[in-house]
Amino acid sequence: MKNLSQAMPPMLPCAFAVAVALSMSLAQAQTQTDAQSPSISSTVLPQVVVSANRSAQSRFDAAAAIDVVQIDSFSATTPLVNLSELLSAVPGVQVRNRENYAQDLQVSVRGFGTRSTFGVRGVRILVDGIPATMPDGQGQAATASLTAASRIEVLRGPMAQMYGNAAGGVVQVFTRNPPRAGEATTGMVSVGAGSDGQRQTGAAFAAGNDTIGGMIDVSKFTTDGSRDHSAAERTQLAAKLVMRPSADTTVTAVLNQFDQPKAQDPLGLTRADFEKNPRQVIAAALSFDTRKTITQKQAGLVVDHQLSDSDSLNARLYGGQRQLTQYLGLSGVALNTAGGVVDLDRDYSGAGANWTHKMRVNHLPLNWVVGVETDKLHELRRGFVNNAGTPGDVRRNEDDRARNLDFFAQMDWTFAPQWRATAGIRNSRVKLEVDDHYITAASPNDSGSVEYHNTSPVVGLIWQVTDDMNLYANMGKGFETPTLAEVAYRSNGTGPNLGLLPSTSTQAEVGAKIRSGDHTLDMAVFSARSSNEIVPSLVLNGRSIYQNVDSVERRGAEVSWQTNWSQPALFAKKLTTHVTYTWLDASFQKSYVNAQNVMIAAGNRLPGAPSHSLFADAQYQFNDALSAALEWKTESKVYVNDVNSDVASGYGILNIRSSYGFRLGKTKLFLFGRLDNVLDKKYAGSVIVNDGNSRYYEAAPGRRWFVGLRAAM
Repeated sequence: MKNLSQAMPPMLPCAFAVAVALSMSLAQAQTQTDAQSPSISSTVLPQVVVSANRSAQSRFDAAAAIDVVQIDSFSATTPLVNLSELLSAVPGVQVRNRENYAQDLQVSVRGFGTRSTFGVRGVRILVDGIPATMPDGQGQAATASLTAASRIEVLRGPMAQMYGNAAGGVVQVFTRNPPRAGEATTGMVSVGAGSDGQRQTGAAFAAGNDTIGGMIDVSKFTTDGSRDHSAAERTQLAAKLVMRPSADTTVTAVLNQFDQPKAQDPLGLTRADFEKNPRQVIAAALSFDTRKTITQKQAGLVVDHQLSDSDSLNARLYGGQRQLTQYLGLSGVALNTAGGVVDLDRDYSGAGANWTHKMRVNHLPLNWVVGVETDKLHELRRGFVNNAGTPGDVRRNEDDRARNLDFFAQMDWTFAPQWRATAGIRNSRVKLEVDDHYITAASPNDSGSVEYHNTSPVVGLIWQVTDDMNLYANMGKGFETPTLAEVAYRSNGTGPNLGLLPSTSTQAEVGAKIRSGDHTLDMAVFSARSSNEIVPSLVLNGRSIYQNVDSVERRGAEVSWQTNWSQPALFAKKLTTHVTYTWLDASFQKSYVNAQNVMIAAGNRLPGAPSHSLFADAQYQFNDALSAALEWKTESKVYVNDVNSDVASGYGILNIRSSYGFRLGKTKLFLFGRLDNVLDKKYAGSVIVNDGNSRYYEAAPGRRWFVGLRAAM
């Protein structure tokens, strides 16, 4: 593996040395403000978002379906380990915690991303403006440190296309900033424990002034796993250094490290095995010792400079490394297989800049932004025979590369007192390259490359009917290239499937945002039709082979309603409720034949996409210190394959949470507890779409508890 410093700007390690020195030298921690009721609601007001048009604006005024999840790492009533803990209340979004840390979370937005069996597909993920999605469109959600986060923005619909390749939706995580002059220096430690051997510890410290400030957050999580052979351990570090050399310039340096030395993989279960014992592990997982280790380091530098009252510039530079070793549930001993052990060593980096200009036309505001982004990755990918959990002979050895160059422009024009138009365009060029070094009689030189081009336009209109009601409509075109993993194999021979085409989509939505006193209501209706949809077609000798199909349609509706109840007087605004509902109709509109010569009928549902999803939450604040809440989550059945030959049944689960904040001298403490799946419902928390061995089902945990204690000084 290359040294991390070779992939990053040389000034970044020095910057973080300054941050650590600053943190150690500033004054001791002061008492934080009184504990507030824990809130991870997606409609807390006031909210400022940047996802819709890359400049700060009110979420209510954004001409798009966008939600904000506010995170207080001190008073959140959840361990803050997985995104699935935080995004259940966001309509149109599915984040499935597979309880399998050898595989990433399954994240989908409006049906985009449901086919992914590993990593995140069809949804772009960014952390502090730096992509966690690679140039080929595949990303990882687990590497974002949630204990260091301040908010998560989720953008859905056509406006997401302004983020480029694979932007069926956008999930942005923002880490908290260090304090400025007049704000308290903060320090926090946390411990937690729960069912299945869950254990969590963490520590954070932040200090600063108007010129310089630093924040560092470290957390560790271990679990024995809710299934046999599913233990895991991970440690995360997030640090931020904010420097303001002048009133017009802010320089932000960020560092993230993710270390997962242990993550056992229990593999999926067939329906018969799932119904017999959902906690069991199949024999292949034990005989091949299926598992994964991951180490990732990343650093970035972001500069914001105010050129004038009308012009501002944002520039960013980042680099990182990721090393992964995974043991699969097969030997891969045959010469024409990829092997049962995957060894991947990746370097990646990128840069971007955008210029924002504000002006007035007929005394009304017109803002525009133009920018450029480029990203690249280089990975050495090798495969070995899996000899009962130890690597054997080489079966794959290649250099893979992906890079993109994108130009974009977006305009936001208030052309009448109550009317505003938005228009944007993004031009993308993505290149994939494979340089094959494993050349034998059975596996000839399969090197090759392919380049994709696309232009994605979006247009939108928002009508401010009143100060408390906005109506909007958007249309746009999307673009999703195959990933390096998806082009890796073809069905009629060895080597990459460079004939696989990118998927394109045409999307539209109309929506309404309404607020009245303590009530907020968001509604949206959407439609998306895709051509050349990339679907898994065949699993052959451990190789997943993909193909393109036409006319895949996703349409549906979203509703989100939140209120603080002031009537009857008994509640005295202490009761807060939140309800979200999503209807999704995702289906193949044309029949096709897959690589196994099986007919997929027109009208078949997209696997992994439930038709109905409901989340309801009711929290009561007894006093300034004590609160309790009930959560209810329901999903309808999901099909597990394109043939629609089997389903994972629908389910409904009840969760309970409570918290209590108190002080011991100058130390503020926050105690919280959760009881999830109170009714001990047996259900499949996720499905492995189109699994070649019919092991589709990944069991969710039964009734489980978690208790945590945080101390702030």
